Amino acid sequence: MTKVLEIDYISKEFGGKTVVDRLSCQVRAGEVLGMLGHNGAGKTTTIRCVLGIIRPDSGRVLFHFNGNPSPLLPSLVGYLPEERGLYKKQKALDILLYLAKLKNYPLARARERAREYLHTFGLADWEKSKTEELSKGMAQKVQFIAAVLHEPKLVILDEPFSGLDPVSQEQLKAEIRALAAKGAAVVLSSHQMHLVEEVCDRILLLDRGRTVLLGELRQIKEQFADFKLEIIGDNRQARFSALAGIRQIKQVKDRTVIYLEKGADPLKILRTLPAETDIRELTVNRVSLHEIYLSMAGGGVDDEKYANGSRLGDKTADQ
Repeated sequence: MTKVLEIDYISKEFGGKTVVDRLSCQVRAGEVLGMLGHNGAGKTTTIRCVLGIIRPDSGRVLFHFNGNPSPLLPSLVGYLPEERGLYKKQKALDILLYLAKLKNYPLARARERAREYLHTFGLADWEKSKTEELSKGMAQKVQFIAAVLHEPKLVILDEPFSGLDPVSQEQLKAEIRALAAKGAAVVLSSHQMHLVEEVCDRILLLDRGRTVLLGELRQIKEQFADFKLEIIGDNRQARFSALAGIRQIKQVKDRTVIYLEKGADPLKILRTLPAETDIRELTVNRVSLHEIYLSMAGGGVDDEKYANGSRLGDKTADQ
Protein backbone atom coordinates (compact mmCIF):
# COMPACT_ATOMS: atom_id res chain seq x y z
CA MET A 1 0.00 0.00 0.00
CA THR A 2 1.07 3.57 -0.70
CA LYS A 3 2.11 5.62 2.31
CA VAL A 4 0.16 8.84 2.80
CA LEU A 5 1.59 10.13 6.08
CA GLU A 6 5.14 9.73 7.39
CA ILE A 7 6.10 10.80 10.91
CA ASP A 8 9.87 10.88 11.17
CA TYR A 9 11.27 10.92 14.72
CA ILE A 10 9.34 13.92 15.99
CA SER A 11 9.73 15.22 19.55
CA LYS A 12 7.89 17.95 21.44
CA GLU A 13 8.42 19.52 24.86
CA PHE A 14 6.28 21.85 26.94
CA GLY A 15 7.87 23.62 29.88
CA GLY A 16 10.82 21.24 29.88
CA LYS A 17 8.59 18.16 29.91
CA THR A 18 8.85 15.80 26.93
CA VAL A 19 5.36 15.07 25.63
CA VAL A 20 6.33 13.32 22.38
CA ASP A 21 9.67 11.52 22.28
CA ARG A 22 11.27 10.47 18.96
CA LEU A 23 8.03 9.17 17.48
CA SER A 24 8.14 7.53 14.04
CA CYS A 25 5.46 5.74 12.05
CA GLN A 26 3.74 5.65 8.68
CA VAL A 27 0.09 5.51 7.65
CA ARG A 28 -0.85 4.00 4.32
CA ALA A 29 -3.79 4.32 1.98
CA GLY A 30 -6.53 1.85 2.79
CA GLU A 31 -5.60 1.19 6.41
CA VAL A 32 -6.68 2.30 9.87
CA LEU A 33 -3.87 3.03 12.32
CA GLY A 34 -4.99 3.08 15.94
CA MET A 35 -3.00 5.56 18.01
CA LEU A 36 -3.71 4.36 21.50
CA GLY A 37 -2.76 5.26 25.02
CA HIS A 38 -4.16 6.65 28.22
CA ASN A 39 -4.77 10.36 28.79
CA GLY A 40 -1.47 12.23 28.60
CA ALA A 41 0.25 9.61 26.45
CA GLY A 42 1.00 12.16 23.69
CA LYS A 43 -1.71 11.32 21.17
CA THR A 44 -3.29 14.74 20.71
CA THR A 45 0.07 16.53 20.68
CA THR A 46 1.24 14.20 17.89
CA ILE A 47 -1.90 14.95 15.89
CA ARG A 48 -1.43 18.68 16.30
CA CYS A 49 2.14 18.36 15.05
CA VAL A 50 0.91 16.43 12.01
CA LEU A 51 -1.68 19.09 11.20
CA GLY A 52 0.72 21.99 11.66
CA ILE A 53 -1.22 23.41 14.59
CA ILE A 54 2.03 23.26 16.53
CA ARG A 55 5.56 22.52 15.32
CA PRO A 56 7.64 19.63 16.63
CA ASP A 57 10.91 20.62 18.27
CA SER A 58 12.72 18.08 16.10
CA GLY A 59 11.90 15.56 13.40
CA ARG A 60 9.72 15.85 10.32
CA VAL A 61 6.15 15.26 9.18
CA LEU A 62 5.86 14.30 5.50
CA PHE A 63 2.80 13.83 3.30
CA HIS A 64 2.58 11.72 0.14
CA PHE A 65 -0.78 12.64 -1.37
CA ASN A 66 0.26 11.92 -4.94
CA GLY A 67 3.01 9.39 -4.39
CA ASN A 68 5.65 12.07 -3.85
CA PRO A 69 6.50 14.23 -0.83
CA SER A 70 3.93 17.01 -0.56
CA PRO A 71 3.15 19.91 1.75
CA LEU A 72 0.09 19.72 3.96
CA LEU A 73 -2.97 20.18 1.72
CA PRO A 74 -6.00 20.96 3.92
CA SER A 75 -8.45 20.02 1.18
CA LEU A 76 -7.13 16.45 1.28
CA VAL A 77 -7.24 16.10 5.08
CA GLY A 78 -10.23 15.48 7.33
CA TYR A 79 -9.91 16.17 11.04
CA LEU A 80 -12.23 15.43 13.93
CA PRO A 81 -10.73 17.19 16.96
CA GLU A 82 -11.07 16.02 20.52
CA GLU A 83 -12.50 19.42 21.46
CA ARG A 84 -15.89 19.63 19.78
CA GLY A 85 -17.06 22.83 18.11
CA LEU A 86 -20.13 23.54 15.98
CA TYR A 87 -21.91 26.82 15.36
CA LYS A 88 -24.79 26.46 17.81
CA LYS A 89 -27.23 28.76 16.02
CA GLN A 90 -26.69 27.24 12.59
CA LYS A 91 -28.55 24.34 11.02
CA ALA A 92 -26.79 20.99 10.77
CA LEU A 93 -26.95 20.73 6.96
CA ASP A 94 -25.87 24.36 6.49
CA ILE A 95 -22.79 23.79 8.64
CA LEU A 96 -21.83 20.70 6.68
CA LEU A 97 -22.14 22.53 3.36
CA TYR A 98 -20.20 25.52 4.66
CA LEU A 99 -17.31 23.37 5.90
CA ALA A 100 -17.26 21.43 2.62
CA LYS A 101 -17.03 24.75 0.76
CA LEU A 102 -13.97 25.67 2.81
CA LYS A 103 -12.38 22.49 1.45
CA ASN A 104 -13.25 23.55 -2.14
CA TYR A 105 -15.62 20.60 -2.49
CA PRO A 106 -18.45 20.83 -5.08
CA LEU A 107 -21.67 22.07 -3.47
CA ALA A 108 -24.06 19.69 -5.22
CA ARG A 109 -21.92 16.68 -4.35
CA ALA A 110 -21.55 17.91 -0.75
CA ARG A 111 -25.33 18.24 -0.37
CA GLU A 112 -25.87 14.73 -1.73
CA ARG A 113 -23.23 13.14 0.50
CA ALA A 114 -24.32 15.10 3.57
CA ARG A 115 -27.88 13.84 3.26
CA GLU A 116 -26.65 10.28 2.71
CA TYR A 117 -24.57 10.46 5.88
CA LEU A 118 -27.37 12.09 7.89
CA HIS A 119 -29.70 9.29 6.81
CA THR A 120 -27.11 6.64 7.74
CA PHE A 121 -26.73 8.08 11.23
CA GLY A 122 -30.48 8.52 11.77
CA LEU A 123 -30.32 12.31 11.51
CA ALA A 124 -32.31 12.88 8.31
CA ASP A 125 -35.11 14.60 10.22
CA TRP A 126 -32.64 16.90 11.96
CA GLU A 127 -30.88 18.51 8.98
CA LYS A 128 -32.72 21.82 9.50
CA SER A 129 -32.26 21.80 13.27
CA LYS A 130 -29.83 24.14 14.99
CA THR A 131 -26.94 22.23 16.45
CA GLU A 132 -27.75 23.54 19.94
CA GLU A 133 -30.90 21.43 19.68
CA LEU A 134 -28.95 18.23 19.09
CA SER A 135 -27.85 15.82 21.79
CA LYS A 136 -24.15 15.38 22.45
CA GLY A 137 -24.08 12.13 20.49
CA MET A 138 -26.00 13.64 17.56
CA ALA A 139 -23.65 16.61 17.41
CA GLN A 140 -20.71 14.20 17.47
CA LYS A 141 -22.10 12.44 14.40
CA VAL A 142 -22.52 15.75 12.58
CA GLN A 143 -18.93 16.68 13.34
CA PHE A 144 -17.71 13.29 12.07
CA ILE A 145 -19.63 13.86 8.83
CA ALA A 146 -17.97 17.27 8.49
CA ALA A 147 -14.55 15.62 8.81
CA VAL A 148 -15.11 13.15 5.96
CA LEU A 149 -17.69 14.81 3.70
CA HIS A 150 -15.10 16.17 1.25
CA GLU A 151 -13.58 12.69 0.63
CA PRO A 152 -10.15 13.36 2.15
CA LYS A 153 -7.19 11.10 1.50
CA LEU A 154 -6.04 11.38 5.12
CA VAL A 155 -8.58 11.23 7.96
CA ILE A 156 -7.54 11.96 11.55
CA LEU A 157 -10.08 11.17 14.26
CA ASP A 158 -9.29 12.22 17.82
CA GLU A 159 -11.52 10.40 20.35
CA PRO A 160 -14.33 9.87 17.80
CA PHE A 161 -16.42 7.61 20.07
CA SER A 162 -16.84 10.20 22.81
CA GLY A 163 -20.50 10.73 23.72
CA LEU A 164 -21.82 7.90 21.53
CA ASP A 165 -24.12 5.12 22.72
CA PRO A 166 -23.23 1.49 21.87
CA VAL A 167 -25.40 1.40 18.73
CA SER A 168 -23.85 4.62 17.42
CA GLN A 169 -20.38 3.31 18.24
CA GLU A 170 -21.03 0.31 16.00
CA GLN A 171 -22.26 2.59 13.22
CA LEU A 172 -19.17 4.72 13.47
CA LYS A 173 -16.83 1.73 13.41
CA ALA A 174 -18.52 0.56 10.20
CA GLU A 175 -18.11 4.00 8.60
CA ILE A 176 -14.43 4.15 9.56
CA ARG A 177 -13.83 0.77 7.94
CA ALA A 178 -15.72 2.00 4.85
CA LEU A 179 -13.38 5.00 4.59
CA ALA A 180 -10.35 2.72 4.55
CA ALA A 181 -11.99 0.37 2.06
CA LYS A 182 -12.35 3.33 -0.32
CA GLY A 183 -8.63 4.08 -0.03
CA ALA A 184 -8.38 6.70 2.71
CA ALA A 185 -5.56 6.56 5.25
CA VAL A 186 -7.16 6.78 8.70
CA VAL A 187 -5.54 7.67 12.02
CA LEU A 188 -7.80 6.90 14.95
CA SER A 189 -6.67 8.23 18.32
CA SER A 190 -8.35 6.94 21.45
CA HIS A 191 -7.76 5.74 24.98
CA GLN A 192 -10.79 3.43 24.65
CA MET A 193 -8.78 0.46 23.43
CA HIS A 194 -11.66 -2.01 23.52
CA LEU A 195 -13.56 0.06 20.95
CA VAL A 196 -10.80 0.40 18.37
CA GLU A 197 -9.40 -3.12 18.62
CA GLU A 198 -12.03 -4.34 16.14
CA VAL A 199 -11.54 -1.60 13.56
CA CYS A 200 -7.76 -1.08 13.29
CA ASP A 201 -5.28 -2.80 10.98
CA ARG A 202 -2.21 -1.59 12.85
CA ILE A 203 -1.66 -0.29 16.35
CA LEU A 204 0.61 2.39 17.78
CA LEU A 205 0.65 2.22 21.58
CA LEU A 206 2.04 5.30 23.32
CA ASP A 207 3.07 5.88 26.92
CA ARG A 208 4.46 9.21 28.11
CA GLY A 209 5.20 10.22 24.55
CA ARG A 210 7.17 7.09 23.69
CA THR A 211 6.30 4.15 21.48
CA VAL A 212 5.47 1.00 23.43
CA LEU A 213 4.23 -1.09 20.50
CA LEU A 214 3.94 -0.48 16.79
CA GLY A 215 2.81 -3.08 14.30
CA GLU A 216 -0.02 -5.04 12.76
CA LEU A 217 -2.73 -5.94 15.23
CA ARG A 218 -2.47 -9.60 14.23
CA GLN A 219 1.28 -9.63 14.95
CA ILE A 220 0.83 -7.91 18.28
CA LYS A 221 -1.85 -10.39 19.31
CA GLU A 222 0.28 -13.37 18.29
CA GLN A 223 3.39 -12.09 20.06
CA PHE A 224 1.98 -10.56 23.23
CA ALA A 225 -1.62 -11.72 23.69
CA ASP A 226 -1.51 -15.05 25.49
CA PHE A 227 -4.72 -16.90 26.25
CA LYS A 228 -6.82 -16.45 29.35
CA LEU A 229 -9.73 -18.38 30.84
CA GLU A 230 -12.52 -16.52 32.59
CA ILE A 231 -14.74 -18.59 34.86
CA ILE A 232 -17.87 -17.34 36.63
CA GLY A 233 -18.68 -19.45 39.67
CA ASP A 234 -17.82 -19.95 43.33
CA ASN A 235 -14.25 -21.20 43.05
CA ARG A 236 -12.69 -19.83 46.20
CA GLN A 237 -11.64 -23.37 47.23
CA ALA A 238 -10.54 -24.57 43.77
CA ARG A 239 -6.81 -25.33 43.43
CA PHE A 240 -6.12 -23.68 40.09
CA SER A 241 -2.54 -22.88 41.09
CA ALA A 242 -1.66 -26.58 40.82
CA LEU A 243 -2.34 -26.58 37.09
CA ALA A 244 0.58 -26.62 34.64
CA GLY A 245 0.96 -23.75 32.19
CA ILE A 246 -0.56 -21.09 34.46
CA ARG A 247 1.10 -17.69 34.65
CA GLN A 248 -1.28 -15.77 36.92
CA ILE A 249 -4.65 -16.16 38.62
CA LYS A 250 -6.98 -13.32 39.60
CA GLN A 251 -10.08 -13.91 41.67
CA VAL A 252 -12.70 -11.32 42.59
CA LYS A 253 -15.82 -12.76 44.25
CA ASP A 254 -17.27 -15.29 41.79
CA ARG A 255 -15.06 -14.28 38.86
CA THR A 256 -11.78 -16.07 38.24
CA VAL A 257 -9.38 -15.14 35.43
CA ILE A 258 -6.61 -17.63 34.69
CA TYR A 259 -3.77 -16.26 32.55
CA LEU A 260 -1.88 -18.94 30.63
CA GLU A 261 1.82 -19.06 29.91
CA LYS A 262 2.96 -18.31 26.39
CA GLY A 263 2.32 -21.28 24.14
CA ALA A 264 0.05 -23.06 26.62
CA ASP A 265 -2.85 -24.94 25.04
CA PRO A 266 -6.14 -23.66 26.54
CA LEU A 267 -7.93 -26.90 25.61
CA LYS A 268 -5.45 -28.96 27.65
CA ILE A 269 -5.86 -26.58 30.59
CA LEU A 270 -9.64 -26.96 30.42
CA ARG A 271 -9.33 -30.76 30.52
CA THR A 272 -7.26 -30.57 33.71
CA LEU A 273 -9.49 -28.21 35.68
CA PRO A 274 -10.18 -29.52 39.21
CA ALA A 275 -13.27 -31.66 39.48
CA GLU A 276 -14.79 -29.26 42.00
CA THR A 277 -14.65 -26.29 39.60
CA ASP A 278 -17.95 -24.42 39.60
CA ILE A 279 -18.66 -23.22 36.06
CA ARG A 280 -21.68 -21.05 35.47
CA GLU A 281 -20.01 -19.20 32.61
CA LEU A 282 -16.77 -19.94 30.77
CA THR A 283 -14.88 -17.77 28.28
CA VAL A 284 -11.61 -18.52 26.46
CA ASN A 285 -9.91 -15.68 24.57
CA ARG A 286 -6.68 -13.76 24.25
CA VAL A 287 -5.78 -10.91 26.56
CA SER A 288 -6.95 -7.52 25.32
CA LEU A 289 -4.90 -4.61 24.04
CA HIS A 290 -5.72 -2.85 27.28
CA GLU A 291 -4.11 -5.67 29.27
CA ILE A 292 -1.10 -5.73 26.94
CA TYR A 293 -0.70 -2.00 27.41
CA LEU A 294 -0.87 -2.24 31.20
CA SER A 295 1.65 -5.08 31.29
CA MET A 296 4.15 -3.14 29.16
CA ALA A 297 3.55 0.46 30.20
CA GLY A 298 1.51 0.39 33.38
CA GLY A 299 4.51 1.48 35.41
CA GLY A 300 6.18 3.42 32.62
CA VAL A 301 8.06 2.31 29.57
CA ASP A 302 10.60 -0.42 30.17
CA ASP A 303 13.68 1.05 28.49
CA GLU A 304 15.40 -2.32 28.05
CA LYS A 305 12.31 -3.85 26.50
CA TYR A 306 11.90 -0.80 24.26
CA ALA A 307 15.49 -0.99 23.08
CA ASN A 308 15.23 -4.70 22.32
CA GLY A 309 12.58 -4.26 19.67
CA SER A 310 9.08 -4.18 21.11
CA ARG A 311 8.18 -1.92 18.20
CA LEU A 312 6.98 -4.58 15.78
CA GLY A 313 6.44 -2.12 12.97
CA ASP A 314 10.03 -0.91 12.77
CA LYS A 315 11.21 -3.98 10.87
CA THR A 316 8.00 -5.20 9.29
CA ALA A 317 4.97 -3.01 8.98
CA ASP A 318 6.67 0.20 7.93
CA GLN A 319 9.00 -1.15 5.29
